[in-house]
Amino acid sequence: MNILLIKTDQPTAELYLYQDKDKVCEKIWQADRKLAESIHLEIASLLNKSGKSLSDLNAIAVYNGPGSFTGLRIGHSVANALSYSLKLPIIATSSENWIKDAITKLLAGDDEKIALPHYGSPVRITKPRK
Repeated sequence: MNILLIKTDQPTAELYLYQDKDKVCEKIWQADRKLAESIHLEIASLLNKSGKSLSDLNAIAVYNGPGSFTGLRIGHSVANALSYSLKLPIIATSSENWIKDAITKLLAGDDEKIALPHYGSPVRITKPRK
């Protein structure tokens, strides 16, 4: 099973490609405020480096948080879009062992259908000015 793992909770973003429980390759880069425009290019680069394509993927995993609101939102949007469009199972986990937990769940056949982020605190919405 080829699994793409995405972690975007910090300014340094992380992508991993695993074949079952074995890491094939990884990409860690300083995304900062360029995450939305760089993540797709970095996924393509990771897959190209490993000799794979999107059609070779069998599952998606994403780090669930807590973390940056915008970073988690972008990572989850990309993960959910790939999962939906490629008809792949998706898992979101959050722990020190998030990769191991996600892979274990995916290999057991789990599928959350939609990954939802955990921001770590309630969202603060500014009241509109009248």
